[in-house]
Amino acid sequence: MSKIPSTTYLIGGAAAVAVAVALYLGIANNDSSRDPEGLGIGLHIWRKIKKKKKKPVRVYMDGCFDMMHYGHCNALRQARALGDQLVVGVVSDAEIIANKGPPVTPLHERMIMVKAVKWVDEVICDAPYAITEDFMKKLFDEYNIDYIIHGDDPCVLPDGSDAYALAKKAGRYKQIKRTEGVSSTDIVGRMLLCVRERSVSDTNKNSSLQRQFSHGHGQKFEDGGSGSGTRVSHFLPTSRRIVQFSNGKGPGPDAHIVYIDGAFDLFHAGHVEILRVARELGDFLLVGIHNDLTVSSLYGANSLGRQPPLREAENMISHKNFSFDGRFAKRGVHRPIMNLHERSLSVLACRYVDEVIIGAPREVSKDMITTFNISLVVHGTVAESNDFQEEKDNPYAVPISMGIFRVLESPLDITTTTIIRRIVANHEAYQKRNEKKAASEKRYYEGKTYVSGD
Repeated sequence: MSKIPSTTYLIGGAAAVAVAVALYLGIANNDSSRDPEGLGIGLHIWRKIKKKKKKPVRVYMDGCFDMMHYGHCNALRQARALGDQLVVGVVSDAEIIANKGPPVTPLHERMIMVKAVKWVDEVICDAPYAITEDFMKKLFDEYNIDYIIHGDDPCVLPDGSDAYALAKKAGRYKQIKRTEGVSSTDIVGRMLLCVRERSVSDTNKNSSLQRQFSHGHGQKFEDGGSGSGTRVSHFLPTSRRIVQFSNGKGPGPDAHIVYIDGAFDLFHAGHVEILRVARELGDFLLVGIHNDLTVSSLYGANSLGRQPPLREAENMISHKNFSFDGRFAKRGVHRPIMNLHERSLSVLACRYVDEVIIGAPREVSKDMITTFNISLVVHGTVAESNDFQEEKDNPYAVPISMGIFRVLESPLDITTTTIIRRIVANHEAYQKRNEKKAASEKRYYEGKTYVSGD
C-alpha cells in the first residue's frame, strides 16, 4: 500500500480551515451582507448555493379569450403544466378586429376573466395577434419566457402565414391538445339560434346561421347555404376532466364557508367579480350551480309574467329584417346556452372558487346548510332575476330566518342577457365572423390527427 504524501493532509487541512473561517465570519459577525439569508454561511458560499437553485420554467400563451369558456381554461391548464409559471398575453380589441372581426367582450372584461383563471401567474395586456420578431425578443429578454405555447389547431394570419412560425423556427415552441366540444364560434351560434334573418334575398329560407345551429348537434359539418359549414358538437364530460379542474381540498374544521348559487351561464366578468367579493367574506367559497331544467324554468318567460330575457334585445333589431324564432316564446326554450357540465368547469377554473355543487337545488334548505357547514349565504344585486323575495316560496327563506343571508353589491352591471344582446344587436358582423371561422375549423377537422395529452 502506497503512502499518502503529508502535503495532501496539509492542503486538505488548509481548505477545511478556510471553510471554517468563512463560516465563523458569517456567524460571528452576524452581518446580513455576509449572511444574507441568515443561514450562518459566508456570502460567497451563499452565492454559489443560490446559483445552483433551479430556475423556474416560464411559459407563454396568448389568445383573444373572447367569450372565455372552459376550453380556454383547459388550454391554460395544459400550458401551465409545461412549466412552473404561466404568462398569458391578451390580444387587444384592435388586433382582434383586424384579424377575426369584432370581439363580443371588450379588453377590460377579457383581462378580468384571464386574471381570474387559477393556472395563470401573470398577464400581458394588448398582446399582438401574431408573434413578431420584436415581440418574441421582448418575451425572451424582458419576461424570461422559455417556451411559447399554442394548441394543435392552426392559427393562420390573414395573409395565410402561421402566427407562430418564428417561435417554431427558434425552437421555443410547444404544442398542447385542443379541447374538443366547444369553441367561441359554437357558442355565438347557440345565441344566434334565437334570431332568424328576414332579408329580401332570403325570404323563403332560414338564415345560414339558423341552419348551421338548429339542425341538431351532430358530429358533422352542415352546409349553411353560404358555402361554409360549421362543425357543431357537444362536450363529452369525463370524471378526469372534473378532477383536473378541481382544487381537491375541502374546508378546514373552523372555516367560514360562504355559499352563492346561480346559473353561471356564459361565464363572464360579472360572475367573476361577484365571486371575488363573496370569497373575501370567508375562508372557503362554495358555489351552487343550478341544473339545466332549473335554469330553463327560471330565466325564460315564467309564471310571474316576466318577458323572456331576450325580449328587450328584440327591440334593438329592425323588425323589417329580423324576428325572433317562434319557439323562443315557449318558456326558457333557449336557456341555458351552456349545459350543466360546461358551466361547472368554467366556475371551477376560477381562482376565487374552492368547491362547486353540480346541480344545486334552487332552495337553500336547513339540511343543506348543516351538511356543508355554511356560515353565510350571499346573492348579488345584479342578476338575471332578483325578484326572489316576491316568489311564493323564497329560495333563501331559511338562511334569511337564520340571519345568515346577505345581498352583495355587484361590482359590474353585466348578466348573461347582456352578452346575448351584444350578439343580437350586431348580428350581421358576427354572422360573417362565424362563417369565416367555420371554414378554418372545417379544414382543421378534415385534417385532424390524434394528439396525445389532456
